[in-house]
Amino acid sequence: MKKLFIYVLTTLAFVLGVQGQVLKPVKWTTSVEKASDTEYILIAKASIEEGWHLYSQNVPEDGPIATVFTFETNKDFELNGKVSEDKGKTVDDPVFMMKIKFFENNAEFKQRIKVLNKELSIVKGEVEFMVCDEERCLPPTYVDLEFNLSKSNTVQETGNSADGINFQVPDKKTETPVVKEIEKEEKKDENKGLFTIFFIAFLSGFAALLTPCVFPMIPMTVSFFTKQSKNKATGIRNAIIYGISIIVIYVLLGTAVTAIFGADALNALATNVWFNIIFFLLLIVFAFSFLGAFEIVLPNKWANKVDRQADRGGIVGIFFMALALAIVSFSCTGPIVGTLLVEAASKGGIAPIIGMLGFSLAIALPFALFAAFPGWLNSLPKSGGWLNTVKVFLGFLELALAFKFLSQADLVLQLHILEREVFIAIWIAIFGTLAFYLFGKIKLPHDSPLTHISVGRLSLGLLVLSFTIYMIPGLWGAPLNLISAFPPPLDYAESPYGVGNSKVGGAMMSGDKELPEGAHLLAPHQILAFNDYDKGLAYAKKVGKPVMIDFTGWACVNCRKMEQNVWVKDQVLNILKNEVVLISLYVDDKRKLSEEEIVESQLRPGKKLKYIGQKWSEFQTIRYKTNTQPFYVLMGHDEENLIEPVGYTPDANEYYEWLKEGIENFKKE
Repeated sequence: MKKLFIYVLTTLAFVLGVQGQVLKPVKWTTSVEKASDTEYILIAKASIEEGWHLYSQNVPEDGPIATVFTFETNKDFELNGKVSEDKGKTVDDPVFMMKIKFFENNAEFKQRIKVLNKELSIVKGEVEFMVCDEERCLPPTYVDLEFNLSKSNTVQETGNSADGINFQVPDKKTETPVVKEIEKEEKKDENKGLFTIFFIAFLSGFAALLTPCVFPMIPMTVSFFTKQSKNKATGIRNAIIYGISIIVIYVLLGTAVTAIFGADALNALATNVWFNIIFFLLLIVFAFSFLGAFEIVLPNKWANKVDRQADRGGIVGIFFMALALAIVSFSCTGPIVGTLLVEAASKGGIAPIIGMLGFSLAIALPFALFAAFPGWLNSLPKSGGWLNTVKVFLGFLELALAFKFLSQADLVLQLHILEREVFIAIWIAIFGTLAFYLFGKIKLPHDSPLTHISVGRLSLGLLVLSFTIYMIPGLWGAPLNLISAFPPPLDYAESPYGVGNSKVGGAMMSGDKELPEGAHLLAPHQILAFNDYDKGLAYAKKVGKPVMIDFTGWACVNCRKMEQNVWVKDQVLNILKNEVVLISLYVDDKRKLSEEEIVESQLRPGKKLKYIGQKWSEFQTIRYKTNTQPFYVLMGHDEENLIEPVGYTPDANEYYEWLKEGIENFKKE
């Protein structure tokens, strides 16, 4: 095995010329621990260079490439369970719009096995993994692993470590200024996410105040405290205790949810297909409840028991009064609290606790403020039909939010049932119906007779109608930036460019014009692109344009950043549409090569190239002496570079100048 590694490294040195540009930021070592006479633990340790991160084994569908272990099983042993891994870090990825777990500096994976043949000494396996840093990603890499059972409790060099290298996996994370800065930024992002949850929860609590179950309780409860107390100071004190009790009750609920399911488990549930479907059904029930189909209430005996406790007086009695409010108002607050907990679960950690803190604070504040300033009670609007209107409005919002969870499940399963056009059409129908309701054209159960429309209701109706009209162009490919986090992405659609559109560059395809062989339209930029090198080069020669090779990956974060932030600039987009022929080669394409295309790897002698992505990854490594993505090459018809290739270039002006210079060099040829 070690001779093979030496041969590979020697071959690379001659083939690539410059080894330093072919990056290998992950080194693997293996070791074995003996658990019992027949059981062993196979340990694979990854040492990750500073600034890079290795993805977890558990990555949501349509996310980055997950780390995958395979073992050459035989009759001599059997696997006991799945490969376990370290805790790692879980972050909200803004590009993939999902929770993604990864490892920095080092990671340890363990597989327990049961030995059936005592003569067994070697277990072989392979790990497939992907790593990224802030500017680039590497294609999926395959490393052979070898575990020596006769040398348990020792460490063996494996994978891409060569003979003579004394590599040691650090036991503790290296504390460097760069690592500390990364942790600081991640902590900042986490705090920002929690603040968002708190703010949304606070607004939700305020909305709950304006429901028929809660709003009438404000003057009744405050009057009770002020009249039953010996003086104003005592009334204010009791009202404050009442408000604090409300906060304690709801925060305890958030704490219980986090404690029962666990912070990490909540995130796992939120990204699970079946729980997304359950969340969808749950929100549908909440929505129908708000719309008046039925009421969700807790058992009356709960309220009766709490009422008896409230008669005890003192702080304990006030606490049970607050609990009675929570139980009695559950038909209105329950759906809002449930929705908040579902949404907070997708954030994981202490988000449910923070959410309940924000919600309960909004509920509790009026009781304390009106107790301190009872004269303000006269300024409160009287209860009436408008309270039911608020409740119905929240029902429509719940109904719209429900389809977000169903969409996530559909995306993961790739069922293409709730594609972008269908999702937008459903939202148009929901908010359009809400607009008609606000204008008084539709009535629901429990609605009071509407003799006229108030200015506030008319304004809200116009706002909802405007939002509905805003969404309509989304059916024809508009990006709808205001709600970009809710509908499926542009490329998850029946037509990536909108209903009825078929475009090449900036022009509509006419009936007698078809896409060139092997070409497709790259969503959402409407760029003619090829995924096959030979067909793209042939077309470039035919139309007399230079070639731009885009070494990319489906799971390449920085590739998406370039496409979303740089390619969309008018000057850059014009060149990509009209002045070059784009060939996008996906290094993580997991489609299998045809039988005639399967050849031996030049970089891993003895191994066959199995996937299309491996073919393009090896092509990039050998020809351009690099293996990072994104990587852009401008070349002429002789396949020679027109300008030095570039990688991740977030400055659109710099990228435009690079394109412009390369095209000028092509015209001089």
